[in-house]
Amino acid sequence: MIAVNEYMRDLLLETHDLESFLNALTHVSAQALSESGEPVHCGITLRRHKRAGTVASNSSLAQELDEIQYSFGEGPCLSACKEQRTILINDIERDGRWPAYFEAISSAGVRSMLAVPFSLDSEDTAAINIYSMSKNAFDQQDVTQVEGYAEQASALLNLAVRLARHRDNEENLRLAMESRTTIDLAVGIIMGQNKCSQERAVEILKSASSSRNIKLRHVAEAVIASTTNQPIGTHFDA
Repeated sequence: MIAVNEYMRDLLLETHDLESFLNALTHVSAQALSESGEPVHCGITLRRHKRAGTVASNSSLAQELDEIQYSFGEGPCLSACKEQRTILINDIERDGRWPAYFEAISSAGVRSMLAVPFSLDSEDTAAINIYSMSKNAFDQQDVTQVEGYAEQASALLNLAVRLARHRDNEENLRLAMESRTTIDLAVGIIMGQNKCSQERAVEILKSASSSRNIKLRHVAEAVIASTTNQPIGTHFDA
């Protein structure tokens, strides 16, 4: 058997971006764990901003089974994310930890599951979730193999999460600056109309926001709209 780190290196070299890499990982994981033509289904869950979603899967059924787990708000993969430990379910009919979820997916023929977390250095969490239609489908060798995949893939997933967080911060800053520009313009208009100080203009704007139960920025936009038809823009000097 090829060493896990060598195998993951080759897989990464053969793909061009994170999405392709993770989707390839679900396919090779499912293929490696399939026995005697008995297919398994694999999905990768990423939990960000307290919301979980499937970022890769090897089949539409894996996606659907993951979505059912999210609707219950609990299950093996979500617990693997939260507790940062591997969870093996040999027989969902005999495991009493998530009875409602297990009952919901039993109609799809699922009988055993394996969930392995990724190691992320942030509040975000992720795990790979593998479903089989056979009882006792995964042995210790399978568990070790998937844990190896997850360990090697964690570095790349960590990088992707950090980049996503950086983009989120940039977007939040942009929105904050746009809001500040809008409010400042509205304050200037109120000062001119009422021949008042900046402090008094801010009080007028806040009072209107409070009495109408409307966000301050929206009140400011209404003030600007009453005086001009030009769009509001925020400009940054290099």
